[in-house]
Formats: sequence, C-alpha cells, structure tokens
Amino acid sequence: MKWEREAVIRPLGQPGDLGWVVMAHGEVYSAEFGWNGEFEALVARIVADYAAGPDPGREAAWIAEVGGQRAGCVFLVARDTETAQLRILLVDPAARGLHLGRRLVAECIGFARQAGYRRLILWTNEPLAAARHIYLAAGFSLVSEEPHHSFGVSLIGQYYELDLTAGLSAAPR
Repeated sequence: MKWEREAVIRPLGQPGDLGWVVMAHGEVYSAEFGWNGEFEALVARIVADYAAGPDPGREAAWIAEVGGQRAGCVFLVARDTETAQLRILLVDPAARGLHLGRRLVAECIGFARQAGYRRLILWTNEPLAAARHIYLAAGFSLVSEEPHHSFGVSLIGQYYELDLTAGLSAAPR
C-alpha cells in the first residue's frame, strides 16, 4: 500500500499502538533483513518496559500516521539523569520518502532537550543505512562499533551519540 495523504506525528497512546509497534518491527525486519523472532522479542521487551510506566516528563513515544494509518514510530527513554536513549525507530516501507524518520528523530531530539538531558544515545546495526543517514544528518556521531550475532544473522552493532548541549543547530530541519 502506498500512502499519498498528509502525515502527522502524534504521541503514542491509542489502543493498538503498542501491539502495532511490535508487529511492524517483526514483519519489516524479517522481510527486509531476514531477522528472526529474537528481534521481535527484543522489541516486545522494549515496548513492555515502556508501557509499564514511562515518566511523562522524561520519556515519550510517537506514532507517525499517514491517512489515519500507522506508518512509523520511535521511543525515547531515560538511561540516567543526563542521558536519554532513542529506541526502535521504524518507518513502514510504503511510507518511506515522506521524511517520517527525520520527523520522528526530530521529535526525540526536541523532547530530550526540553526534558533537560545533556546527551542522546542510540544503538543500531550496520545494514540499516537509511536510519544511519537520518542519525548523521541530525548531528549524531558514531562512537563505537562491535560485531555480534543476533536475530539469526551476523551484524555490526553501532553506537551513536548526540551532545544536546551543543545548541539547537544539530536538530534536523
């Protein structure tokens, strides 16, 4: 399905949002990268941890919608008092090209700054080129890489960081 209507970003919280996040990750990453159910289980744990009680002043999650249909998501969670972590960014393949990933990451950066975090971190994997492009364009820097075997495949995990005290110029436009 290719969507043509205007996209909106809204806070996570409607019935079905949490289940959609898990299902969409499982389906997309299996189809595009051959990742197995271990990845869907990881996403389910991240979603369950968030759903168990986010601190609304320090943690948030968003859903992108196009034409009233869920088309993407991202979560921002606290790692410690000064560090937030961007987690489980996803844009449905049919909605790519609408700049939803960039807009979702911008929501995270803006929220993290407003919440008073000094640093925003994330973990991703080498084959996720589109996400990497978004992170780099938003001002994140690659800080380390390490090979691992997860989700049924061999990967290179990548750790990125954004200094939130460096001014607003790092936020995507």
